[in-house]
Amino acid sequence: MWSAGEFRLAVASEVRVPTRTASGDSNTLSRIEDLLERLGRDYSRDDVELVRRAHAFSSEAHRGQVRRSGSPYVDHPIAVAVILCDLHLDAVCIVVGLLHDVLEDTKATGEQLRAEFGGEVTTLVAGVTKIGRMEFNSELEQQAVNFRKLLLAMVEDVRVLLVKLADRLHNMRTLGYLRPSSRRRIASETIEIYAPLAHRLGMGRIQSELEDLAFRYLEPDAFERLHAQVAGRLRAARSFTARIKKQVEQTMKQHDIPCRVMHRVKGLSSLHQKMEARDLELDQVYDLVAFRIVTDTVRNCYGALGIIHNDWNPVPGRFKDFIAMPKGNMYQSLHTALLAAGRPFEVQIRTEEMHRVAEEGIAAHWLYKEGEKHSTRETEPLVWLRQLLEWQRDVSDPREFLSSLKLNLYPDEVYVFTPKGEVKALPRGSTAVDFAYMIHTQIGEHCAGAKINGKLAPLKQTLRNGDIVEIVTSSEASPSRDWLQLAQTTRARNRIRGFLNKQQRARSLELGRKMCDKEFRKYGLRLKKLMADGTIERVAGQLGLGGAEDLLVAVSFGKVGVRPLVERILPSEELESRRPTRRSPLRRWVDKAMGWSAADAIQVEGIDGIMVYRARCCGPVPGEPIVGYVTRGKGVSVHGASCKNIERLLEAEDRRIEVVWTPPEGSAQPVRLRVEVDDRAGMLAALTSKIAAEGSNIRRIESNKTTSYKTRIDLVLEVHDRAHLQRIVRTIGNTNGVRSVRRGRAP
Repeated sequence: MWSAGEFRLAVASEVRVPTRTASGDSNTLSRIEDLLERLGRDYSRDDVELVRRAHAFSSEAHRGQVRRSGSPYVDHPIAVAVILCDLHLDAVCIVVGLLHDVLEDTKATGEQLRAEFGGEVTTLVAGVTKIGRMEFNSELEQQAVNFRKLLLAMVEDVRVLLVKLADRLHNMRTLGYLRPSSRRRIASETIEIYAPLAHRLGMGRIQSELEDLAFRYLEPDAFERLHAQVAGRLRAARSFTARIKKQVEQTMKQHDIPCRVMHRVKGLSSLHQKMEARDLELDQVYDLVAFRIVTDTVRNCYGALGIIHNDWNPVPGRFKDFIAMPKGNMYQSLHTALLAAGRPFEVQIRTEEMHRVAEEGIAAHWLYKEGEKHSTRETEPLVWLRQLLEWQRDVSDPREFLSSLKLNLYPDEVYVFTPKGEVKALPRGSTAVDFAYMIHTQIGEHCAGAKINGKLAPLKQTLRNGDIVEIVTSSEASPSRDWLQLAQTTRARNRIRGFLNKQQRARSLELGRKMCDKEFRKYGLRLKKLMADGTIERVAGQLGLGGAEDLLVAVSFGKVGVRPLVERILPSEELESRRPTRRSPLRRWVDKAMGWSAADAIQVEGIDGIMVYRARCCGPVPGEPIVGYVTRGKGVSVHGASCKNIERLLEAEDRRIEVVWTPPEGSAQPVRLRVEVDDRAGMLAALTSKIAAEGSNIRRIESNKTTSYKTRIDLVLEVHDRAHLQRIVRTIGNTNGVRSVRRGRAP
């Protein structure tokens, strides 16, 4: 007799890419009649009639539509309804399964749906429906918006997600009819989003099938190879499996522990991931076949554990108690690995209720009964859904939203304790910073250190199962940007970013204030007065900004130039009369000596009066290709186009800004050169004379002996442009005794 797990595996092994054959209406009719017959055994007559009406509505709405397989489209909603029926969900959920595509893919309206089936069904169908009539900048943005809508809907009613999972499961079962590119895209989305969602809801059967189907289309060669290996292993192990099963049943009967014994085979996708992650061969996997002892009480679970440990040798370090400490998805069971005749095998022990939850997850708890309110127990599993929505609420970038969503869906968790003994679950790899923000945002923001198991530990220390964590706080402590590297949870990272953004806004506000005040004074204006009489507020409104503070912040970010503000404040004739005079030669000399010439040498296209500076990492000089990057609160940073940092910085495309060289005649830019020379007399004099001959002034020079025969000389020179710099570098490089010459960070 095959177990349910083996049956799924056998079904998966027989899956082939189907051919496009049409399916007649008679098959559709037999499927709906089969569904109604099954409903008649467990549901009321009114429920069956409601489902029959929903099928009629769906059939009429989808009339004339066919799937890629050639079968009538209505076959798909019927299949979704059958999956929901198998989960023993309420009639409303099954009705939504039959109607889940009518708003998206037919001419049916929400008003028609509400008139026929009421508000509850209409709301659930709308929750499942994608947002397809809006314009999006990219497919990624559309995907992010649809998942955010799904999150909102499923927090209100988890049945939205259950229907969506059933919909995705049937689509995956029929994925072979689509183009290869579409198969890979849908399979990737399934393995990254939907399978983890099923896991977090504890729906083991659906999760396993989704993963295996996605694995088949994403890595077909690995799938076929592993399937062949597992099939051979199972054939060889049948007698061993039957013997162990019979022995367990006899032993439990002798000790008066009522139970049923079954076994399951690990899903191919899960097996593949485990072998890849741990570099294992199939023979080294203990839980390929796992025996399940399902009994009546928790007490008998632990009794059964003691009996099998007495009969077989347990493998050290392989025992896990998920009854005392359940997983975040409600999973409970005792796991242990044993040895029989030198062969390892896993045993899982649980009650009937635990087994039902392990297979059906939240569907086993979320029972909708007329006139019956949900118990606390029923709503507790949805806490993580609410947290997930809260964590994603402030994330606007589609790429970041999807990335953080995937991160929070993955199941690896560690369980740690507060000093009072409360259990807290965190993603694997979490640190004390994550723990602090899980307790409270204020605790996180004033976290100064941590005690782990009574000993002081650095904030970067990774938490392990069973750690007792105590956070040390201080009113002087506050988050730094480095904490973003320490934090693993989206909640902590969002809170840290929020704090840093507030801090940055305050600095940006002050910088914008100084930039405006400095420029306004040239025209006889006073920022304080303009703020008081509402002029700045008025200009902010004209520019589509929220207020005076938003305008000053925009100035500091380089999004708004100061000169255009002056032009909006002063009439054109008055602006001309107040135009400031050119700087005096003395002022220009001071600016040059202080290295403040970048504002004169570089122009931001289309914007005047903005702070501009050369990036220190590359220090470009006139003539070199340049790129502008709008910083947070420091104006525009100008990098060389070949700078190794600019590609990373410009991942945020909206920060890029066009800049051009406009150096005044005779102006010079400082450049740092590092020269490695032989340690011998006269080298420094030779270099300085060569540099002087090229018409460059030396601002700074520093010499350090690095070895007994080698010296490093750091120079800060003035160069007019790229060609001038190249001549100097070439001249220095050709000097006798010079080993190497290269540019350093900008001075």
